[in-house]
Amino acid sequence: MSNLSNMLSKQGNTQSGGGKASQRQNGRNTQNTNNTQPKPEPKPEPMVSQTGMLTLDSFEEASDIVKNVTNETKLIYSNYLSGMTGNKVYLKPENMQMTGAYKVRGAFYKVSTLSDEEKEAGIITASAGNHAQGVAYAAAAFGINAVIVMPTTTPLIKVNRTKEFGAEVILYGDVYDDAAEKAIELAKENNYTFIHPFDDLAVATGQGTIAMEIFKELPLVDIILVPIGGGGLAAGVSTLAKLLNPKIRVIGVEPQGAACMSESIKAGKVVTLKNVNTIADGTAVKTPGSLVFPYVQKNLDAVITVPDEELIVSFLDMVENHKMIVENSGLLTVAALKQIDEKNKKIVAILSGGNMDVITMSSVVQQGLIMRDRIFTVSVLLPDKPGELSRVADVIAKQNGNVIKLEHNQFVTTNRSAAVELRITLEAFGSEHKKEIMDALDKGKYRPKVVRTSV
Repeated sequence: MSNLSNMLSKQGNTQSGGGKASQRQNGRNTQNTNNTQPKPEPKPEPMVSQTGMLTLDSFEEASDIVKNVTNETKLIYSNYLSGMTGNKVYLKPENMQMTGAYKVRGAFYKVSTLSDEEKEAGIITASAGNHAQGVAYAAAAFGINAVIVMPTTTPLIKVNRTKEFGAEVILYGDVYDDAAEKAIELAKENNYTFIHPFDDLAVATGQGTIAMEIFKELPLVDIILVPIGGGGLAAGVSTLAKLLNPKIRVIGVEPQGAACMSESIKAGKVVTLKNVNTIADGTAVKTPGSLVFPYVQKNLDAVITVPDEELIVSFLDMVENHKMIVENSGLLTVAALKQIDEKNKKIVAILSGGNMDVITMSSVVQQGLIMRDRIFTVSVLLPDKPGELSRVADVIAKQNGNVIKLEHNQFVTTNRSAAVELRITLEAFGSEHKKEIMDALDKGKYRPKVVRTSV
């Protein structure tokens, strides 16, 4: 066992099982800056069986194996989020992994456990994107064929990057569950091994290696926030965290429009949502995993749900304050910080991924600016005569407002000389500045009214 395990064993944490973890080389791929993806040499098959997963020994073995294909995502202390919450907030940037997400951990470890016959037959999975890239990367590393079924709504960047790793991609269904049904059907027809994105104990063990790294950097962490889709990451992280320190709090976070884990915990059993509706496509899951559910149920201290609106402003916060691109599912933990009723705690927020297409980024940034009152549209009424537009512009200029767009409507009333409508889209510093501009326009008798912004 590692030095960390020995230290914990002396403290009385003896919860472990399965075989003795094999000793592995700790080689690591260097950061790739030219988009050429290295293909690591596959390691010998581990000796831990599927029934021995989610134990301290299996987590240690998985940690040893995934080091060969993961970047070192060291914790980042956030002055901004710490100041906002009154806690010491650290970010675990799994968006910086080679495949853009933590999923490579579970995928690679799972593939490493397959028999020669299973590898020869090939593998298949269903995924909204991040697990797809992890499986495709692992398949390339081991030199085996991979088929990936992805929902038709998957962002283009995730589809293309999965193909770049050499996997065959099939687009099917609107959400993950639809794609999964198709993948299982194809697995039976072609004798493929189905690599489940979350409901697999080997996959969950690989994902849980994140907790091992957190503890090595921040042994006295008080709270870990972990995103939830189907529950694999939450199961792995919470189980290992509790093995290392039973007193730690692990809180799951899921989108309000796809709260399958919250509903399942409430019911005391796995339940299926009728539908899901969220911009967090990586966690848009109707049914949590039945194999991982008992571990989540036992080891998570709470589950927080986050509305999509909070993900939008969190994206803006990460871009402006940390210069980081984090996808909507990865932002769940950042958005959840506002709901943590604690002070002076060491909190780690896991940023699960950063695979986001440019069009989505543009839309999210725009909506975030609107929600923060940094872009808004005001309608004013003024007489249709020369000089009025100049006078309105002067009022706005004196308040340091920046005009982005103007729309002039002469047909708002039948009496044009009495009033025409001018819609002005403005950039402001925030809500207080917006109010100052509105007050100035009102004082100028322009009867300002905030209307929906369309940039």
